[in-house]
Amino acid sequence: MTLTQTSDLKELKEVARRLRVKIIEMTAAAGSGHPSTSLSSVEIVTALHFSRMRWDPKNAGWDDRDRFIISKGHGVPVLYAAYAQAGAIPDEELKTLRQTGSRLQGHPDPVRLPFVEAATGSLGQGLSIAMGLAIAAKLDKASWRTYCLLGDGECEEGQVWEAAMSAPRFELDNLCAIVDFNKIQQTSSVEEILPTLNPLPEKWRAFSWHVIECDGHDVQALLDAFDEAASTTGTPTVVIAHTVKGKGVSYMENANDWHGKAPNADQAKQAIEEILS
Repeated sequence: MTLTQTSDLKELKEVARRLRVKIIEMTAAAGSGHPSTSLSSVEIVTALHFSRMRWDPKNAGWDDRDRFIISKGHGVPVLYAAYAQAGAIPDEELKTLRQTGSRLQGHPDPVRLPFVEAATGSLGQGLSIAMGLAIAAKLDKASWRTYCLLGDGECEEGQVWEAAMSAPRFELDNLCAIVDFNKIQQTSSVEEILPTLNPLPEKWRAFSWHVIECDGHDVQALLDAFDEAASTTGTPTVVIAHTVKGKGVSYMENANDWHGKAPNADQAKQAIEEILS
């Protein structure tokens, strides 16, 4: 039985709020991790896993599931939060994030956690994996789709563009990439570190992708984007989702120094209060 999906915006916004709380709780418990980059992709993960993606929280190996690759693997707390919210893993397991022996490592591990499709975190590799999955589905004449979440700083990696150049060649209209375009990477803004990454949408168009730009925190806009991607034929789609790093927590929003830093107990309390207010 697949997860009961919804297009109700009120329900999806509540799911997003719960995911944000879980991200803060688990990174605070771990004392490490990447909360801000997880927070920026909450609505993207919510729209997919609770509305548009076909998957079963009780059956990780379901053949007809849609595949989701989180290429920016350090942002995996948002995926763990979604798994817990959907009932695929227990809530209490989130507090084991990054502990020795835990299934919930700092980067996704498909050996320990079967819902994870691929080990990622060596940035730049996820789109190649996603392209391979999409080709496999085409060869099998299968109906499932593949989604790949990329970071904008990650798009400085050359392998991203090797995959981007190849996917249209194989007419992979069952592949949808999403760029979490929060405009901040590990130590500074993307613009400062590599200004030539912009204009990003035009680069993807030059590689023959169908490009959709939207507000990455607007759930309805994301649902519409994923519907448009699913109806696009003959070429893959990329959704450029404009987001805010640390979204929902005032002291993390657009703050360079929160890339790989967990909140302490007092900061976590403030963050949760803000998210729930």
